[in-house]
Amino acid sequence: MKLLIVESPAKAKTISKYLDGKYTVKASVGHIRDLPKSNKSAIDIEGGFIPHYEISKGKEKIVSEIKSLAKRADEVLLATDPDREGEAIAWHIKEATGLKNPKRVVFHEITEDAVKEAIQHPREIDENLRRAQEARRVLDRLVGYDLSGLIWKKVRYGLSAGRVQSPALRIIMEREREIRAFIPEKFWTITADVVAKEGAGEKFTLACSEEPREEKEAERILVVGKKEIWKVKNVAETEAKRSPRAPFITSTIQQSASSRLGFAPSRTMGIAQRLYEAGLITYMRTDSVNMSQVALNQIYGLVEKKFGKEYLDPRVYSKKSKNAQEAHEAIRPTNLMNDSAGANDEQQKLYRLIWQRAVSSQMSDAKVMRTKITAEIGKGEIPDFYINGSRVKFDGWLAADTASRGEDVELPKVAIGEILKLIEIRSEGKQTEPPARYSEAGLVKELEKRGIGRPSTYASIIKTLEDRGYVEKISKALHPTDTGDVVSSFLEGNFANYISDSFTAQMEDELDDIASGKIGYEKTLSDFYKPFSKDVKSKDKIEKINNLGEADPSMKCPICKGHMIIKLGKTGKFLSCAKFPECSGARKITGEELAGPKETGEGCPECKKGKLVERDGKFGRFISCGNYPKCKYIKKDAKLEKQNSTGVACPVCKSGMMTERRGRFGLFYSCSNYPKCKTAIKAKPTGNICKYEKGGEVICGALMMEGTKTIPERCSDKTCPNHNPHKIAKAE
Repeated sequence: MKLLIVESPAKAKTISKYLDGKYTVKASVGHIRDLPKSNKSAIDIEGGFIPHYEISKGKEKIVSEIKSLAKRADEVLLATDPDREGEAIAWHIKEATGLKNPKRVVFHEITEDAVKEAIQHPREIDENLRRAQEARRVLDRLVGYDLSGLIWKKVRYGLSAGRVQSPALRIIMEREREIRAFIPEKFWTITADVVAKEGAGEKFTLACSEEPREEKEAERILVVGKKEIWKVKNVAETEAKRSPRAPFITSTIQQSASSRLGFAPSRTMGIAQRLYEAGLITYMRTDSVNMSQVALNQIYGLVEKKFGKEYLDPRVYSKKSKNAQEAHEAIRPTNLMNDSAGANDEQQKLYRLIWQRAVSSQMSDAKVMRTKITAEIGKGEIPDFYINGSRVKFDGWLAADTASRGEDVELPKVAIGEILKLIEIRSEGKQTEPPARYSEAGLVKELEKRGIGRPSTYASIIKTLEDRGYVEKISKALHPTDTGDVVSSFLEGNFANYISDSFTAQMEDELDDIASGKIGYEKTLSDFYKPFSKDVKSKDKIEKINNLGEADPSMKCPICKGHMIIKLGKTGKFLSCAKFPECSGARKITGEELAGPKETGEGCPECKKGKLVERDGKFGRFISCGNYPKCKYIKKDAKLEKQNSTGVACPVCKSGMMTERRGRFGLFYSCSNYPKCKTAIKAKPTGNICKYEKGGEVICGALMMEGTKTIPERCSDKTCPNHNPHKIAKAE
C-alpha cells in the first residue's frame, strides 16, 4: 500500500479519482499541531527560540489514523499545499506521527497530469521553507503576547496587538485622522444644456472648465452665459489604447472580487480554496504572474477560435513583487476551455472572473476614440465649457472581459465655429470631500504596496481587525472603532518603530531570506527579540490610560454634577465622573445618562455566589451575574423574549421560539432556549418548513425564511437547493 497525505477531505477526494486506487489518500484536515496557548511553555527563548508544539485539540484521532496507515504503507508522500504553510504542515505530520523518510510532492494545480507528474518527482521536506513559516509563527506569538500583555495592563483587559495587524490598524487610523482634520471648502459646479444646428440637434450637457470658490463668481458666470452667444471653439479626437492586465495573483483577485462581486477577502480566499481543491483552478496563494506554456497555448487557440486572430496578442508580464512566493504560476483555470465552472453560484462567479482575467491577459489592446468638445461663450469673459465622450473602435481584450468595458458616450457631430443654442444653465453649491476610508480591497492594495504581510496573510489581517472589534465595515468602508483608535494611538505613542512600514516590511524580507537560506532562524529572531523585549519592559512604568481626555464642559456628572472625563469601555468610549470611584456617575459618549449596575436582590442560579445585577449593554439593559467575567450567566428577560418572538417554533428542540436578536453582524433569529439549543438563521422565519423533494421523498425539513423581491421565501439551510430557488429553476 502507498499513502498520500493532503490537508483537506475535498482535495483528497479529487486526487483519489486520478490515482486508480494505487494510493490511499488521507486528509490531515489542516494543521495537526500548534503552539500551546500559554506563552510560558510555548517557546524556549533562552534555548534558541525553540517552539514546543502540541497536538491540536480534536486532531488526536487523525494523528492516530495516519500512524496506523503509515505502518502498513510501503511509501508515504506528503502532498500539502505548495507554499511555506504547506511545507510546515508536511513537517508537522512527519514529526507528530514519527514517519520515517516520507517524501514531499508538490503540484500547483490538482489535475490528473499535474498530480501524476508530481508523484514522479518526490523530494525531501524543504527545511528553509518550513523554518521560515516557523519563524513567522514564533515571531507573531512573541510580539502578540508581549504587546497584548502590556495593553491589558495599561489600556483595558482583553485587547490584543500583533506584528502585522497593528501596522494595518495604524494605516486605517492615519486615514481616519486625515478625515477628522479635513476642513471642507465650498465650490460651485456649473453645467449648461445646449443643442446644435439652431435647435434642431440633440441636446447635450457641457460643464464649466473651472469650479469657482465664490458664489458671486458662480452668479457672474450664469449671468454672462445667459446673454452671450455660445459657439464651438474646438473638437479634439484622440485614439487611445487600453491594455489588458496581468492574470490574477492573490492580492489582485481579492481586490477584484471585492469591487466586482462584493466578496470580502476572506470569503474570496475560501471560495478559491474550494475551486482549487476541486481541481478547477491553480493554487490561489501566489505573487507570480507567469502562466505555463501549456496554459498559454490553450489560451492562444481559444482566442483565435472564439474571437479571431486579430484579438490574439501574446504577452509576458513581469513579477510584481521582488520576493515572489513559492507558487510558480498566476491564478488561472486548469482547463481554459471551460469558461464556467463551480459547484454553486459564488464559485461560478469567482471562476468566471479568473477565466476572464487569464484569457484577456493574452489579447490585443482595445482601441478607444476619445472626443472632447469645447465651447466658447461670447469673447471669453467666462471660462470655456466642455464635454468628453468616448467610444470603443476595437474591443480587443474587452471582448473576453466585458464588465471592464463601460458604456460608450457618443457625442453629436459639430463643427468648429458652429453656434450652440443655450437651453438652460445652472450652478450647484458643493463641498470638497475628505479622503475616502479604505475598503477591504483598498487596504489589501495598500498593504501590498507598503510590503506589509504576504499573499496568504492579507485576508486574515482584515478578518482579525474585524474580529477584535478594532474596525467595522459600514457600506464597504472600514471604520476604526473607539477601541481601535485607542489601541493604535497607544502603540503609535510607545512602539512607533515596531509598527512602522519600513520595519514591518524589513521583517517580511528577512522571513523571505530564511526561506531562501540566506540567513538563519535563530539569528533573525534574536536580533529582533532582544531589543524588542527590552523596550516592552521599559514601558511597564508608564501609567495606565484611564483618561482619554476631558469631556465637553456642558456634560456634568448625573450624580454629583462635577466635571467628566472620557474613558474606554467594552462597547467604546463613554463619559465617567472625574471623581470615580468615589462617584459612579456615567454617561454615554452622546450624553445620555448611563446607569451603573443595579442589584436585583436575586442570587445567581449558576455560580451560587454572585448577585444578579441589571446593566447597560451595547443593545440595551440586561440582567447578569455580578461576578462577570468569572461567571457569564445572563438571565432571560421574559418580557423582552415575548416582545421579540416571531411566534415560530424552533424546529430542533420544539419547545423554544425563534426570537429576533442582534449580534456583531446585525439582526439574526435564534431559539429562545439558547445556549442549550443553538438553532439560528440569518433572516426572519416565515413559519413554513422546507419540503424540497428528491425522488418523491422530502429530504430537507429546515425552516423557510424571508427572501428577496425575486425570491419571496427560501430555505434557511445553505446546503439545500431550495436555499436558492433560481438555481433549481435553471437546472430544471
